[in-house]
Amino acid sequence: MSAGNGNANGDGGFSFPKGPAIPKITTGAKRDNEICHDDSGPTVKATTLDELHSLQKKRSAPTTPINQSGAAFSEEERQKIQLQSISASLASLTRESGPKVVRGDPAEKKADGSTTPAYAHGQHPSIFSPALGAVSDSSLKFTHVLYNLSPAELYEQAIKYEKGSFITSNGALATLSGAKTGRAPRDKRVVRDATTEDELWWGKGSPNIEMDEHTFTVNRERAVDYLNSLEKVFVNDQFLNWDPENRIKVRIVSARAYHSLFMHNMCIRPTPEELESFGTPDFTIYNAGQFPCNRYTHYMTSSTSVDLNLSRREMVILGTQYAGEMKKGLFSVMHYLMPKRRILSLHSGCNMGKDGDVALFFGLSGTGKTTLSTDHNRYLIGDDEHCWTETGVSNIEGGCYAKCVDLSREKEPDIWNAIKFGTVLENVVFDEHTREVDYSDKSVTENTRAAYPIEFIPNAKIPCVGPHPKNVILLACDAFGVLPPVSKLNLAQTMYHFISGYTALVAGTEDGIKEPTATFSACFGAAFIMLHPTKYAAMLAEKMKRQGATGWLVNTGWSGGSYGVGNRIKLAYTRKIIDAIH
Repeated sequence: MSAGNGNANGDGGFSFPKGPAIPKITTGAKRDNEICHDDSGPTVKATTLDELHSLQKKRSAPTTPINQSGAAFSEEERQKIQLQSISASLASLTRESGPKVVRGDPAEKKADGSTTPAYAHGQHPSIFSPALGAVSDSSLKFTHVLYNLSPAELYEQAIKYEKGSFITSNGALATLSGAKTGRAPRDKRVVRDATTEDELWWGKGSPNIEMDEHTFTVNRERAVDYLNSLEKVFVNDQFLNWDPENRIKVRIVSARAYHSLFMHNMCIRPTPEELESFGTPDFTIYNAGQFPCNRYTHYMTSSTSVDLNLSRREMVILGTQYAGEMKKGLFSVMHYLMPKRRILSLHSGCNMGKDGDVALFFGLSGTGKTTLSTDHNRYLIGDDEHCWTETGVSNIEGGCYAKCVDLSREKEPDIWNAIKFGTVLENVVFDEHTREVDYSDKSVTENTRAAYPIEFIPNAKIPCVGPHPKNVILLACDAFGVLPPVSKLNLAQTMYHFISGYTALVAGTEDGIKEPTATFSACFGAAFIMLHPTKYAAMLAEKMKRQGATGWLVNTGWSGGSYGVGNRIKLAYTRKIIDAIH
């Protein structure tokens, strides 16, 4: 048997026939010293592939001295100070020391094959008892800290390690929030202690379901132990409130790149200089949402628990991966902290005209705050959470959290164009091959969302602050078709509708809501307020009266009959009404 020009040997081997050798392949160009052209170009400045990969990334340079001390800090000292602070945040309340933490991805190695050796084993600042002698296995391991990663780095982490994470055709990161696709207000708890006993709104009608300090500690330990058991955690140090005189430093510790990118977008992103002098946070979130709470713990009604401790300035999340819990938890914190400074916190959108006229848009989720405040003819200050101070208004957040069910380029071009690289798309459905998102597909949930930095809106006003409002617009999604499309209100009527907060919960905004349900939510955000509604209303009335602001009630719900009979008022009509108000 023959094969080509070769012959098979009797033993099954193969040999070429004897004869003249195949001539060398030559090229037209002259070669020096018989060197192959592949070897004659510039040489790479590496001897191994690992070394080559290490040359690909340029190391970020430090910026300013920590705490503006003027002293020169080495990069190792800077990292050590940051890691000590993070270790302190992750400290157990029953053990004096925090975990050993090391900065960097455990899967990423240096050119020499080693990982970053720097670590901290810090002490929690509120514990002064002697160090405990007991040693556990968890105290012997390192927890890798992925600190304030960029969106590109978080994309890589999500796609590598989080099932259900994909890059869509528009560049956004599509993720899944797990079993919970909306907030769980019935599982939210607030610690009732000596600090909050007389300050918060408790009892019938209040959204503040109490828990005691001991139960919070149990849940905190559960969350911290879970986070410390992981090989790596994500840590975000960011700000709330664009007003520099009243901003709050927040730290978010989470287990998912999805959560880290979400908060990167939603909170205010510090500059490198601000990050170097960040110091100890004013408030800390422990997001252990992948791990359930213990149902047998007192005050627990399910495997989900979202707990606020205002005295400790901490929040614990167990049993839900829905990222909106972090956003709204911090909003509740601002509803507690800001009135102490005589600042009114508002569940509202806000924009400003070219002449400096500011409008506030109050409303619950799904009533149109984001859509109507995002107007390409006006400057966007913010879409959901604001403060009204003695000097004007300021956005609490650094991003927008827009509903994207049935989103279209024609109806909402600014939001459509904001969905690009860096945006988190939550629970959307997309084509398995083209990765094009189908915003009309509600297979996962009706509460599909897009979280993006406010800078993604072309006409966003940066910094997100403005003068006193001229118009206060109350949005109601009327499910029964009773309210007219627009009503002008006097001050007393404005307060009545503000405290009543009539609207309909739109499908998907809360767990279990399948169709519009009439509800009354004080201050158009009762789920988030901490004080009695009349306290916020009194502050609003005083500010509107002093500044001469006008109140309006705009129906973004149904007209000509109730849900299923009439029709929902077209967005184009509502926009014309809002334009006329301005």
